[in-house]
Amino acid sequence: MNNLQIFNNKNFGEVRTIIKENGIWFVGKDVAECLGYKDTSDALKRHVDEEDKGAGVLPTPGGNQSLKIINESGLYSLVLSSKLPSAKKFKRWVTSEVLPSIRKHGMYAKDELLDNPDLLIQVATKLKEEKAKNKMLELQNKQKEQIIGELKPRADYTDRILKNKGLVTITQIAKDYGMTGTGLNKLLHELKVQYKQSDQWLLYKEHSGKGYTHSETIDIVRSDGRPDVKMNTKWTQKGRLFLYNLLRDNGILPTIEQEAEREVACN
Repeated sequence: MNNLQIFNNKNFGEVRTIIKENGIWFVGKDVAECLGYKDTSDALKRHVDEEDKGAGVLPTPGGNQSLKIINESGLYSLVLSSKLPSAKKFKRWVTSEVLPSIRKHGMYAKDELLDNPDLLIQVATKLKEEKAKNKMLELQNKQKEQIIGELKPRADYTDRILKNKGLVTITQIAKDYGMTGTGLNKLLHELKVQYKQSDQWLLYKEHSGKGYTHSETIDIVRSDGRPDVKMNTKWTQKGRLFLYNLLRDNGILPTIEQEAEREVACN
């Protein structure tokens, strides 16, 4: 799909056209408005056959928009069903002036334009600039869509972290990565985040005192039946976010982001 062109008529207004599969297609909403339909969506639904309709993604300053487009047959259907007295004039203008010119020159050009080489060069130059601008807009929109697609899973996961104000265990964090608590503890030890002492994981000096963890005393029963207490390390949400950034820097992503990256790779 290419060659977005916009042409105006002082009596009817603006109509956008595109070339799709070597055929000329019109933005249905534009045609319906020119022909006086108040509810353009209803007009397209009631008067245009399905085989004469399609979808086109057109670049706009606000981003790519998916619009309903119609072929020449669909345009004629709207003309015949229009109650606007000037509907026939609209049809005559499109069929006798616009369409032949697009087919012949690949652009909309009136006779006086074709008879004036200097003016034709100016218009062709402007058309070239407009196409380059549209191409740039389309590229920028695609880049924005890709960035949004990349950031959304990350935002979803960090939002989940920030919404949770309580303490979490290493096992709970590990589940976000498809790992076990034991496996994640071992990994954090290898990354010089923590070490084990008296059966409790403690942070190395570089990371301690930053509010990442909180030690809790829990009651336990020894194998011989004796009651005892044990110190257990839990992570704050600040610490959880620290782990997220650390693991991401080491190429380890939460499952929510892994799935998103696989979808991007497949597309």
